[in-house]
This record gives sequence, structure tokens and C-alpha cells, in this order.
Amino acid sequence: MRLFGLIGHPVIHSFSKKIFDEKFESENITDCRYELFDLETVRDVAPLRANPELRGLNVTVPFKQSLIPYLDEVTEEAKIIGAVNCVKITDGKWIGHNTDIYGFEKSLTPLVNPANTKALILGSGGSSLAVQYVLNKLAIPFKVVSRKANPVFLKYFEISKSVMNVRHLIINTTPVGMFPNISELPAIPFHLLGPEHLVFDLIYNPDETLLLKNAAFIGCRIKNGLEMLQLQAEKSWEIWNE
Repeated sequence: MRLFGLIGHPVIHSFSKKIFDEKFESENITDCRYELFDLETVRDVAPLRANPELRGLNVTVPFKQSLIPYLDEVTEEAKIIGAVNCVKITDGKWIGHNTDIYGFEKSLTPLVNPANTKALILGSGGSSLAVQYVLNKLAIPFKVVSRKANPVFLKYFEISKSVMNVRHLIINTTPVGMFPNISELPAIPFHLLGPEHLVFDLIYNPDETLLLKNAAFIGCRIKNGLEMLQLQAEKSWEIWNE
């Protein structure tokens, strides 16, 4: 039996197991199973290395960056980004990949138009790094908003009218608003949003976060992260079976 799974903390919100369970059933794949591994710290990944059935892992917050030292190898793309969200395991060797890039680019590209040529990225973690990589690839200038101390980042209180007037693509890469904390939302000035804005929230549970609900009420175009997750799952399966 080949075992695959998701590591992170928490993972109760994840749809990954549902996606793969449905795939295995619909395609009559009987020699595979997918499990959720809720790890308190990244160090807790060590016992998984002793499981001979384990063939691949997806990685979610907060381990996309901190897992890298525990891997045997990292693809060049994931190395450039500094984050992994997929691990292929072959003969005990753990190789880190990043499928956030593929999922985000495929999900975003059909929505981009000349009005969305500058972006504001909320958050600076592992998902943000993949988003930054894709926006650079698509030649979309961006600013990162973060609570972390970094002279390059904007603080949330610095999101002014002049910023919002020219940055019409807003991408939330933080877990703020994710189940079960559905009453939370990023501290952005909603009164500065309008129909010219596209708000993309990488969260998919709930399917419409409070961020997206507020943005839709104002008249913004909105997009959640479910399609991105599904695309990532397809890419992970491809990597695991290469």
C-alpha cells in the first residue's frame, strides 16, 4: 500500500484528503491511501521517515519553509523560492517541490487584465513566496504587506489611498479568515476597494471568507483558493508518479 498525506498545523480544515480519496475511488486506485498528519512542530516529521509505505507528502502552514532542512534535496525552483509544499519520497530520499507556483499561475492567469497590472500581496510566508515568484514571471509589479519587521514590506496601516488606487490585484496569502476562525479578516482599508479591484484569497475553507464577502459586497471581483488547491493536487500526483 502506497501512503500519501498532508503535514501541517492545523490540518483539520484541509480538503486534500477528500480530493485524493475521491480520486482514488473514481479511478479505481486501490493500492493508495491519503492521510492527514497534524504536527505540533516541524521536528515531528522525523518519525514519518521511518514509514516504509510513505511515498509523498503535501505541506501546508506553517512548515513550507521550515521543512527544507529536513529534506535530502530541493528542486531548483523551490530553492529559488525558499519554500516547498510537495515532497516526493523515493527509496527513502525526500525531494522537495513547489506546486503552489503551478496552481496559483494556472488559477490567476485567466483573471488578469490590464487593470490588474500591479498587485498587493498580504503576507510574507511560504505561500507568499510562491505568489511573488509567479507575479515576477508574469511581469506584474507587487508590494508585500506584512506584520514582520522588514524595510521592504509595507505595514497594514501604510495601505493608503495612493497605494490602492494603483494596485488593483489584492492577494491574501495569510491564514487569516480560515476555518475555524471565519470571523477574522486582514486589516485592509475596505473603503478604498472598488469594482476595479480583483481580490484573490488563497483560502478555500470557507469557500467565501469574510475578506471575500466584504470585497464582493463592495463590487470587487473575487476568487478563492479551491481551484488552486485542485491544480496543486493534480501536479503533486504527477510528481509522485514520475
